[in-house]
Order: sequence, then C-alpha cells, then structure tokens
Amino acid sequence: MLDRLLSFSRALREAGVPVSVSEDLDAVRSLEHIDWLDRDVWRSALAATMIKSDAHRPAFDMLFELYFGTSPSADDSSPEEPAEPNRFMAELTDALGSGDGGALGELAERAVDQFGRVEDSPSGNLFFEYPIWRAIDTGSLARPGDDQTFESTVANDEFERRLAEWRRRVQAEVRRRVARRRGAEAVARYSIRPLPEDLAINTATADEIKQLRRSVQPLARKLATRLSLKHRKSRHGRLDMRRTVRRSLSTGGAPFDLVERKRAPHRPELFVLCDVSDSVARFARFSLMLVHALAWQFTRVRSFVFLETIDEVTRLFEREDFMDAVARINAEANVVNFDPHSNYGASFEEFVERYNSDVSSRSTVLVLGDARNNYRSSKVDALKEINASAHKTYWLNPESRSDWDTGDSLASVYASCIDDMAEVRTLRQLERFIALRL
Repeated sequence: MLDRLLSFSRALREAGVPVSVSEDLDAVRSLEHIDWLDRDVWRSALAATMIKSDAHRPAFDMLFELYFGTSPSADDSSPEEPAEPNRFMAELTDALGSGDGGALGELAERAVDQFGRVEDSPSGNLFFEYPIWRAIDTGSLARPGDDQTFESTVANDEFERRLAEWRRRVQAEVRRRVARRRGAEAVARYSIRPLPEDLAINTATADEIKQLRRSVQPLARKLATRLSLKHRKSRHGRLDMRRTVRRSLSTGGAPFDLVERKRAPHRPELFVLCDVSDSVARFARFSLMLVHALAWQFTRVRSFVFLETIDEVTRLFEREDFMDAVARINAEANVVNFDPHSNYGASFEEFVERYNSDVSSRSTVLVLGDARNNYRSSKVDALKEINASAHKTYWLNPESRSDWDTGDSLASVYASCIDDMAEVRTLRQLERFIALRL
C-alpha cells in the first residue's frame, strides 16, 4: 500500500499538482485514523492532506480512481447475457429519474461490460468509450418534463446533472479496466487533462473555460499580495549621508544607525492594447480580466481594443460587471472600418496619433496579441514611438514561440523594438509574467 500511495503521489506531481514530501507524510499518517474499507473516507483523507486547491480536485479524483478504484468484482470475460440497448436505456432512464446512485454505478459497469468491449484491438485494450456512446444514445432518453414550468425546468436540470455524472462514471470505469491490463501509470499519462493554470487558453473547451474563470480571482489575490510586497520593499531609498553622520555623533562617529532617504510610493500607469480578433479573443478576455482585478496596484489602467483600428474601452470597466463589459466591447467598440482582420500597423499609428501624448515615463504599455498582421505593413516606427514614450513596453503573445515568424507573423520585428515579448498561453505563464515584470 505504501508503494501504491507513493506512486499515486508521483502521478499527481507529474500532472502538475504540487504535492510536497511533508504532505506525503501527512497522507501516510492519516491512514492510521480511517477505515481502509470505506473508499469515500479514504478519498477524503488523501484529498485533505495532498491537494490545496479546488481547481486540482478533478485531476486528483481521476488519478484516485486509477490507483485505488479498481473493482475486484469486475470481470474482463464476455457478458453471459446479450446486450439489449433499448432495455438498458429504459433502466437507465428510471435510475436517472429516481437518482439512485447505487443503480447508476451498477449501470455504468454494465455499460462497459455489454457495450464497451472491442475484441482484437490493435492497442491491446479490451474496452473503449466510443462503442458505448454509439450503442446508447443518451440524447434520446425521455426527460422528466416537457413543458416550460419552473418545476419541469428544475427536474430537467437535475436529470442532466445526473446524466453527466453517469457519463463520468462510465469513463472512469473504462479507465479502470484499461489500467488493470496496462497499469495505472500508462493510463494516467494520456488521461489527465492539463490543470486550469496550464490550459492553453485559446484552445480550452467550454467546461475548461468555466474552470479558468473560477481560477482568475484566486490568482489575482495571490498576485496582488506579491506585487504589494514588491512595492513595499522598493520604498527604501538611497543612503542619506548627512543625516547618518549627524546621528553617528552620539556614538563617537561610528555609523551604527544608517538613515535612508524616503522614497515616494510609485504606482505606474498601465496602458493595455488588446487584439480582439477571433484567433486571440479568449486570451485577451482572460488577460483583461486579470489585469483589471489588479487595477488598484496601478495609478490608472486604460484599456484599448483593436482590429483594423483602435478604440479606448476604459469606460466600460469603471462600473460594469466584467463579463457585461466584455459583451459591450463586442457590441460598442469601434475597431472596424472596412476589413474585420487584425491590422497592427494601422492600429499602432492611430494610437500614436490619438493617445500617445498621454503616455509618459511613468507608463507601462502592455500589448496582447499574436502579432499576425495579415501580410500588411508593420508600421514598426509607430511602435518604436510608443516604446520611446513609455517607461516599459511589453508584449504578451499567446502563440507558442516555435510558431513566431511563421506565415504572416511579425513577432520578431515587433519584439526588436520593445522591452520584451513573452510567450503567454496559460494562466501559469501569465502569473509568472505579471509577478516578474509589473
């Protein structure tokens, strides 16, 4: 059991969940106080000692099922009774309607037994998901309510929640069966989705986008604390020689007590320029969300969005809920004249003409975009002028560095005239950039 627990801990770390050696020891010690035969208690004890964030719970639960969820009663032999999808779907509908968890668990195992088996598979696996969903059309299951009343809506929502949970049980059962033949380590390598902070924002699924939204506020609180400490440490000024010498007279000229000049607290202005084309819209949305969650760390945050031309949208974030503000950006921002495709050069030129007089040595300019200019003129002189006016200019690029300068990308051209262009495809990379640069 100790070897199994340590393998489980190693798999968590490989999936990106931070589990320390001391937490491994806590997990082992917790086993002295629980009933080993109660899987729910076992799961809760390990979760309490090994994970620190709700965002990591899905990865924990999936790995727990692989390492500790193999049912000893499960049998890889062919089922004795023939599979009858219609009868199975009728039983499933009854179990979903009643909410019988035990029946749903049994039906998940039966679905894998009866419909998930694939003989003579080239991979050597006996069980797969796709034949199950091909045989069982969950979309045709009879829902409990067919009218528009409040009670029917609630009943249908609860039915869909139970159905989603049953589908997860089926997926977990398939993984357990495969793990028994190939080992938990082999299954874990391809089964675990990236943690929310490691998801590529532009390719995340709808469910993963919801996880990302939940992760933004905790991340903003952590970054705000880190930035506050950084600003507090930077308040100490240079040595005040005159006051130090004067104070040392009471100690015979020995400067035991050094006096420093006080520095006025400095909070920079932040100008955020976001490409809102389809290719980077999700990335821009989450970056704006995080930057505005940190707005109190700056004297002022001014936001601009651009496609073919640029428009300031700061006003939308002053009183609106963030998601409402994003919706209004899509409806109200004036970013297209004729062609709804990114034109970085024209947008930079217009920014210089309309707004660059407001950029000063206290300003930090942050550009969000993939630097793909649709084979138009780079107008790099405009970006150089912005950079010359600002204290610092940074560019966050949501594309992998290996894709820079391919096709219509002008990443290196623009990177050569600013302070830094960084690859930022995930919340973890965004967190690292803000902590180090802003």
